Amino acid sequence: MLEARQLPGHALAELASLFVDVIKGGSLSNGKSLELFSTVLTALASSKENLAYGKGELNGEEFKKQLINTLCSSKWDPRCVIHLANMFRDIPLSGEELQFVVEKVLRMFSKLDLQEIPPLVYQLLLLSAKGSKKTVLEGIISFFNQLDKRQKEEQRVPESVDLEVATTPLDQLRHVEGTVILHIVSVINLDQDLGEELIKHLKTEQQKDPGRALCPFSVALLLSVAVKHRLQEQIFDFLKTSITRSCKDLQFLQASKFLQDLFPQQYDITAVILEVVKNSAFGWDHVTQGLVELGFSLMESYEPKKPFGGKAADNSYGLSKMPAQQACRLGASILLETFKVHEPIRSDILEQVLNRVLTKAASPVSHFIDLLSNIVVSAPLVLQTSSSKVTETFDNLSFLPIDTVQGLLRAVQPLLKVSMSVRDSLILVLQKAIFSRQLDARKAAVAGFLLLLRNFKVLGSLSSSQCSQAIGATQVQADVHACYNSAANEAFCLEILGSLRRCLSQQADVRLMLYEGFYDVLRRNSQLASSIMETLLSQIKQYYLPQPDLLPPLKLEGCIMAQGDQIFLQEPLAHLLCCIQHCLAWYKSTVRLCQGAEDDEEEEEGVGFEQNFEEMLESVTRRMIKSELEDFELDKSADFSLSSGVGVKNNIYAIQVMGICEVLIEYNFNIGNFSKNKFEDVLGLFTCYNKLSEILKEKAGKNKSALNNKTARSFLSMGFVSTLLTALFRDNAQSHEESLAVLRSSTEFLRYAVSVALQKVQQLEETGQTDGPDGQNPEKMFQNLCKITQVLLWRYTSIPTVVEESGKKKGKSISLLCLEGLLRIFNTVQQLYSAKIPQFLQALDITDGDAEEADINVTEKAAFQIRQFQRSLVNQLSSAEDDFNAKETQSLITVLSTLSKLLDPASQQFLQFLTWTVKVCKENALEDISCCKGLLSLLFSVHVLYKSPVGLLRELAQDIHACLGDIDQDIEVEGRCHFAVVNAKTAAPTVCLLVLGQVDKVLEEVDWLIKKLTSLGSDTSEDPSQASNQTQALEKGVILQLGTLLTVYHELVQTALPAGSCVDTLLRSLSKTYTILTSLIKHYIQACRSSTNTIPGRLEKLVKLSGSHLTPQCYSFITYVQNIHSESLSFVEEKKKKKKEDEAAAVSTVMAKVLRETKPIPNLIFAIEQYEKFLIHLSKKSKVNLMQYMKLSTSRDFRINASVLDSALQERNSEDTENEPHNDQSSTAEQTDENQEPKKKRQRKK
Repeated sequence: MLEARQLPGHALAELASLFVDVIKGGSLSNGKSLELFSTVLTALASSKENLAYGKGELNGEEFKKQLINTLCSSKWDPRCVIHLANMFRDIPLSGEELQFVVEKVLRMFSKLDLQEIPPLVYQLLLLSAKGSKKTVLEGIISFFNQLDKRQKEEQRVPESVDLEVATTPLDQLRHVEGTVILHIVSVINLDQDLGEELIKHLKTEQQKDPGRALCPFSVALLLSVAVKHRLQEQIFDFLKTSITRSCKDLQFLQASKFLQDLFPQQYDITAVILEVVKNSAFGWDHVTQGLVELGFSLMESYEPKKPFGGKAADNSYGLSKMPAQQACRLGASILLETFKVHEPIRSDILEQVLNRVLTKAASPVSHFIDLLSNIVVSAPLVLQTSSSKVTETFDNLSFLPIDTVQGLLRAVQPLLKVSMSVRDSLILVLQKAIFSRQLDARKAAVAGFLLLLRNFKVLGSLSSSQCSQAIGATQVQADVHACYNSAANEAFCLEILGSLRRCLSQQADVRLMLYEGFYDVLRRNSQLASSIMETLLSQIKQYYLPQPDLLPPLKLEGCIMAQGDQIFLQEPLAHLLCCIQHCLAWYKSTVRLCQGAEDDEEEEEGVGFEQNFEEMLESVTRRMIKSELEDFELDKSADFSLSSGVGVKNNIYAIQVMGICEVLIEYNFNIGNFSKNKFEDVLGLFTCYNKLSEILKEKAGKNKSALNNKTARSFLSMGFVSTLLTALFRDNAQSHEESLAVLRSSTEFLRYAVSVALQKVQQLEETGQTDGPDGQNPEKMFQNLCKITQVLLWRYTSIPTVVEESGKKKGKSISLLCLEGLLRIFNTVQQLYSAKIPQFLQALDITDGDAEEADINVTEKAAFQIRQFQRSLVNQLSSAEDDFNAKETQSLITVLSTLSKLLDPASQQFLQFLTWTVKVCKENALEDISCCKGLLSLLFSVHVLYKSPVGLLRELAQDIHACLGDIDQDIEVEGRCHFAVVNAKTAAPTVCLLVLGQVDKVLEEVDWLIKKLTSLGSDTSEDPSQASNQTQALEKGVILQLGTLLTVYHELVQTALPAGSCVDTLLRSLSKTYTILTSLIKHYIQACRSSTNTIPGRLEKLVKLSGSHLTPQCYSFITYVQNIHSESLSFVEEKKKKKKEDEAAAVSTVMAKVLRETKPIPNLIFAIEQYEKFLIHLSKKSKVNLMQYMKLSTSRDFRINASVLDSALQERNSEDTENEPHNDQSSTAEQTDENQEPKKKRQRKK
């Protein structure tokens, strides 16, 4: 072997040929002898002799090349592939030879046993140091991508038809993939260029086909490489942009039927990344670090934004539709799934989440708290090992905003049930916080204690919070599962209640939290009833005046506190009463039923405070009805301005009195059991409430401040609102009729009931919860929402607004309020309860009460509701002009568009709805602009899901043209009227701008398709026939869309549009169209370069259409726009001459307006000229003269009008003959002219 280099050339050639024959014959037993072969080939390459090859002669280098060529085109024995790949590392190879070798080795992958692939990949990677890095990486990734796909297919169809293909066991495949990834990472550590090449390759692939570039294998590979810091930023940026792009593309596709038909298969990167998490369970520890970092990076990059100066927009309860929100949710899913799969990394994830909750306190952290909550729920016992991290977080509770504290405590609540030490450390922190100087810290303490009281039934059985400090873990476990006695429990709870009592002497905010929380504590922990009720009784006694004839019954002055010249609310009295009312109602309904078996002492004690409360509330009700506003120092003459101390005090009093009235209304209605006297009391209380409410509205009307215009939040609970509405509108029981007639006689009361329902639904929509008991219980809220909807729907459909309005004095009619309420409810249900839409629609359909949940057809039920609103809308549209209510029509259209989202676009009902919408637009000449806007927007949003709206846009454009007339006044436009909605009042700017807005959306789709086309054109690896079929389908789609759009523009650019937004938008839209036409032409230039294809006839027709129907008309339109502006300028100039000083400002504004509105013109001309420039290129490339369809464009910078020139010259000649004797005068005149000209220009620049 050492002597091989000394051998003569012909001997080397013979030896080499012998080796090739042995390899071809498949009789190579091991790789040892190949070391000699590599030496022989290296020696051959450096040999200067001419060697005989076949009939001719070749030099050594050529001979070696021929041998390698023969070797790579012959059959290899799978056993010796690794040895051969190793051998080629030692041979000097040219780029071409290396490519040959690499491709051959990659082709051998499929013939090898799966276990042999990792070592072969390693050899290939080492070989790639010589070059062909891209080919190696592409080959490896596509091989494993194919294997993954095949595996998926087999899982989907277990009984595979193709039985010859041996199925690979899943775990074996994953282990092999993991090893290959490790090999690639280790080689990238040595050769950074390979890492750069990987990212570069995937970026270019992703442009062409994201499904092939970012498959589970390549994503796992990228995440493993990302752990090396040099490439980390690059990789994460690439992955994040890919994720948002994929989400945007999906959103884009879902919004358009036209695109869905062209792209039936949609690539979803979120599923791919979650699959990587699932695969990483097979020992891919090298991927987990990357996954965790990617998860946090996504959550931080796309976290909910905090609006400037406002409260953070928390949309965690809503359905996030935006790509950024989807990316943030994907980050959370990655972390949660990784947490479940990989134990070693759990504490790390938990620590990072907790750190972010603490450090990002200023920005919204709801997404991190949600993640923490899911983590705790998935494994509370595992968290015991990390409990020290949680207790560290508790130490910082008092520095966090109250929302964050509540979220955090709710999230870790399951952990408190299993870990004593965590619970104790929390209690210590909360007890310190109660005495803190910071108000937020005290509020946090109250929130924490209330949470403990609510969940304390399982929290252990020790008499005091401190005595469990030294208990071991075994005892903790025993304590959780042991039977705890309620006495020890109660002792613990009473200790906490003692701490909370101290808070009743603190600020209003702290007390408010307590009053809002007590009801929930009672409901979950009934044994605390007597303690809580006693606490509330002692608190209300401070403000209650027991003398039966004293008015008013409560000391309001005790509720406020003056500090310097400022006045604050100290005791939220209405909230206190509200809390008492709810607790008492719950106590009476629940505890008394259960107390039959208990001893008498407790019962007596219970009856004591119950009787006390009942007498007190009875007395307060009686006296509140008797009280006049003057008794509270509030009447029409009182000052309610917020700038003075007296005004602030009166505002506080008014809100408290109104709140007390509302609380008493609910109390008396509930205990009244439909007695007439009680309902008269309710009406009396409402009269008091209403007087104050009217005064406040009147004062707010005079004093136009934003603060005053907010209506105070109602104290009625959501459950009561639904009960009240059902009683008022739907209760037909004979026995209730007389008493309900009392309430039904007051229209004001009915309107109030509906408006409170509206307010509650609005609160639910904005925050995901409402005030009052069960306000945070989504299930109860949903049930109440269903009840309220039933009533409002019945009230609206059975009593039309027209009937009601005849007797109406002021304010909105009840029917209109019902309609507004329904609109809000339909929105809220789609946002918050999307999963429960079938049950919601089921609840509305009274006819079909007993259907199984599985049988509910959402489309049918939604179509039924839609038909009711369609009838109402048709009635509105066909009503006389005096009866037409624009507000109601607008709301009806919005309701229809909200409900139409529930229809399945493939269903018959959807098509019927679309046909109906088109018919309404065609037959109704709506002159109200907002209604017309709503109706057309509805038409577009529905039409786009059925097919492309270009045909519709053409008809609308023709109608606009017919309505507004032509830019050439001599031309009479034929009056084709397709849509009555387009009329003189609505055509411009309303319909015109809507049409242009829709045209822009179509242009965006076309632009997106052309980008896809370009990437498909540069893609050579797929099956060429399949790729060309798809390309042809896309090209056809693009050209047809653009062709129809050109006819839309053909109408619009000939329309005499008024100066302003329409002209401006149209000019910009035209520029965009020419830019898109140019990019289409560029695509064809590229296609002509890469293949010998001729351009399709369709494109020729499109170019012809643009030359005949668009470009010439664009130039006339530009002239028309300039004429409009020059007329407005000359008009201003005339004015200026009449009134010089006053009009200077007006002139400059008109000048600025003209400049602004003519700005798009140069851009449009440039776009047209660019289009023509590339057409010339394409004509040369394709040998087809496309410019024959283009007329020579006008030179806009220098136009000479012959007739004007002649008259000017004649005038000049006559002047010259007159002025000949006065030469010096004329020269001075010329000088002054010269001096003035620049001044005029300067003025124009302004």
